[in-house]
Amino acid sequence: MPALRVLFTSSEIYPLIKTGGLADISYALPQALQQQDVDIRVLTIAYPTILDAVQTQCIYEEVHVFVGFDTVRLLKATLPNTEITLYLVDCPRLYQRVGNPYCDETGQDWEDNGLRFGMLAKVAAFFGSHYFDFKPDLIHCNDWQTGLTPAFLKYSCLNTTKTLMTIHNIAYQGIFDPTIMRDLNLPAESFNIFGLEYHGLLSYLKAGLYYSNWISTVSPTYATEIQTPEFGYGLYGLLAHRQHQLTGILNGIDTDIWHPATDPYLTAPYDKDHLAIKDENKIALCHYLGLAPQTNLPIIGMISRLTYQKGIDLILPIIPQILAEGAQLVILGTGEKELEHDLQTLMKQFPQQLSVTIGYNEKLAHWIEAGCDIFLMPSRFEPCGLNQMYSMQYGTLPLVHHTGGLADTVVNTTPKTIDKGIATGFSFTQNDSQHILQTIQHALLIFRNQALWKQVQWQAMSCDFSWTNSALSYLKLYKKITSKS
Repeated sequence: MPALRVLFTSSEIYPLIKTGGLADISYALPQALQQQDVDIRVLTIAYPTILDAVQTQCIYEEVHVFVGFDTVRLLKATLPNTEITLYLVDCPRLYQRVGNPYCDETGQDWEDNGLRFGMLAKVAAFFGSHYFDFKPDLIHCNDWQTGLTPAFLKYSCLNTTKTLMTIHNIAYQGIFDPTIMRDLNLPAESFNIFGLEYHGLLSYLKAGLYYSNWISTVSPTYATEIQTPEFGYGLYGLLAHRQHQLTGILNGIDTDIWHPATDPYLTAPYDKDHLAIKDENKIALCHYLGLAPQTNLPIIGMISRLTYQKGIDLILPIIPQILAEGAQLVILGTGEKELEHDLQTLMKQFPQQLSVTIGYNEKLAHWIEAGCDIFLMPSRFEPCGLNQMYSMQYGTLPLVHHTGGLADTVVNTTPKTIDKGIATGFSFTQNDSQHILQTIQHALLIFRNQALWKQVQWQAMSCDFSWTNSALSYLKLYKKITSKS
């Protein structure tokens, strides 16, 4: 039987263009599916950084996407360090810009993002409409930037391709003024409550959720949460209506990149059977950041967007109390300017105990995972989360809010879970500063019992979060959607 053919479409992909976890997933999941004999190919945008990094060939010179707009080229390349075919939508007028995929150098969204990602979605739909020589059985769409693909296919007379819409974070929905309908060449009848319309505006994510054959999200708990008013961001009614076509599949992590035994960034590689070596990375991290190197004192790490969602505002008022417990705190991230300023102000007060690095540094991210003892994730909601899984891989015990993928991956350390040998970290259900502090104090109490601490570390490092299990779940879902056994 011919291999299942899948087009995986995403607005970013590691290592070519990355702003968050979506890029990591777009790189790792297709490889894991290819190992399951899926003929999977990736479609993204020909950003300048990608064109500089890969060799391309033009396979279609003039693709007419929108009436009255520039034609585009479809380029073909190979995703670095893989055998994955990469298709690139090349339209200089929309994509040849300085900045990241979504905003300019000042952090402002590109004004024409609706057209920029409408273009990506329409080209993806062309693959399902016999326009190109690769005809997928299924198009796997990811987040709002590709959400219009199922809508474009709905109104294509040649459509026979199934679609899967994956929500990585429902808080980002791609909402635009309805006047963009003219540029997108979508029929007027699609703009209503049973379609694209969202409170008088046009929602790209809603389009994907409404018109796709199936919906998935990145953890089982998050699949349940987004059907509620608290977490559904205005789309909970639609998702509850489609609950029988909604599946939560936990993301995996790329263990070729994130593994303490093979991580090229580390001062001293180690594994769960050689945990004492981890202290060498702790000392190196302290020297690098200018903190007092003391292996008997715990270091708490955070790598996060500095935003309300991530709960940074809940951490700020208790940082002095955390440090008073004898811990050190290391933070890497960027986000809301007020939060950045407040953290930097605190760092000046506690220069030997608190380190704040604004921005993103891949090497430092790996050093934090290896050199810290505890990894803090107080997110108000977290669809899946990757850092808690990276942390467990590195024996850095996660301390998390019991929500979304954090609830699905971290087993709270209690007398019962210790006896069962399943404890892997720490969690709190009431997400406020006081309960976070109490959970940190509990973790620090366990840390002082090093024999028990190493037992929990060993269990955390024994967890399998590789993409193999997730890929098998996606393959099963693909076959269900396409009715291919």
